[in-house]
Amino acid sequence: MFESLSDRLEGALKTLRGEHKLTELNIAESIKEIRRALVAADVNYKISKDFTDAIKDKALGTENILKSVKPGELMVKIVMDELIQLMGGQAQELNLKGNPAVVLIAGLQGSGKTTFSAKLANFLKNQRKKKPLLVACDVYRPAAIDQLKVLGEQIGVPVFSEVDNKNPVEIAIRSIKHAQDHGFDVVIVDTAGRLAVDEEMMKEISRIKEAILPNETLFVVDSMTGQDAVNTAKAFHDLLNYEGVVLTKLDGDTRGGAALSIKYTVGKPIKFVSEGEKLDTLDVFYPDRMAQRILGMGDIVSFVERAQSQFDETEAKRLEKKIKKNKFDFNDFLSQINQIKRMGDLKGLMNMIPGMSKMTRDLDIDDKAFSKIESIIYSMTPTERADPELLNMSRKQRIAAGCGRDLNEINMFIKQFDQMRKMMHKMTTSNMMGMPGMGAMKGRKPF
Repeated sequence: MFESLSDRLEGALKTLRGEHKLTELNIAESIKEIRRALVAADVNYKISKDFTDAIKDKALGTENILKSVKPGELMVKIVMDELIQLMGGQAQELNLKGNPAVVLIAGLQGSGKTTFSAKLANFLKNQRKKKPLLVACDVYRPAAIDQLKVLGEQIGVPVFSEVDNKNPVEIAIRSIKHAQDHGFDVVIVDTAGRLAVDEEMMKEISRIKEAILPNETLFVVDSMTGQDAVNTAKAFHDLLNYEGVVLTKLDGDTRGGAALSIKYTVGKPIKFVSEGEKLDTLDVFYPDRMAQRILGMGDIVSFVERAQSQFDETEAKRLEKKIKKNKFDFNDFLSQINQIKRMGDLKGLMNMIPGMSKMTRDLDIDDKAFSKIESIIYSMTPTERADPELLNMSRKQRIAAGCGRDLNEINMFIKQFDQMRKMMHKMTTSNMMGMPGMGAMKGRKPF
């Protein structure tokens, strides 16, 4: 994500390495490269100029302060602060007041509205403890209603639809009455994709909004379309005056033009970002965290939040007991793999860890990275999975044949698993919160 922009900004800031202080000359050189980086990222020239002018003014104003900070580090801080402001300053929550609260979803054809609607329902259900209702108001696209129903079934959220009704305004109005009668506290109205040049379709989405008076109207846009996304966002905003923007397909956006330009152009915040097809890959948009990722600093806060959302305290205590007894088995290992996979796209997770983005950029990392391990474990019998000590040569040969792997691969995996199990056992049985080697400090006086 934003690899091209990140590389160019890093190159621009490198010009200050080795400098003893910020001067008009080296600031000007760095600013020129930053502006080029933004334009290459498909950011409008005026936005790029205003952005870099603000950086220049701040940088020139630091001449007599922060003597202990290196010029390169100081410029990174200035750039990050300006990026945060450019993208909205701080995260914006949804307005969910009302009985029920109503969220209207609008956007271009193919922008990912239906998938986002399901992701939002899943997010509100699991993260905000709401009872959402999805509403199928796309009466034009073949199988649109069926798609929403399939997605709703996957996340356990009901879908309101009227298959024979071709009037989306009526469907939206009746869905709210249905929600009130059946105790739903949030209604998410998925509408048909439309083009800004299609006057009749634009009037229709306006009529839907006037009829249901939503708490929030969210404009969903494909971030990979760059400046086109920004232009479309403005056209929709002029008609709908929506409350927020959703950027989809962010995992495929190497430039970042849309994320950097939309708030400046339409004056409305980006509220959510979506990566991948999985229905749990929706994140609140935090400008500060995104700025850190753009500058190659990772996003460890989001990484921890993802991990915590999948953390099961009861399961953790059960595993701790097994590890202490050195009884961690292949079933437990599978459970841990599934927990990692539920956190989202593997490469995306790696990129949240500071310093990992560059290391993993050219590597083919995805959820299939675990398929080899899973195929080996699933080729074992239930008894073997529960007791790794049973794996003699004849059993290993049968497992190799079952998963289509070479016997050497099976031996290597079992050896690595055994080493990991011993290390985990050592960590949990040592002192100081399981940190190996800390037992040697026992009895010493504190500093």
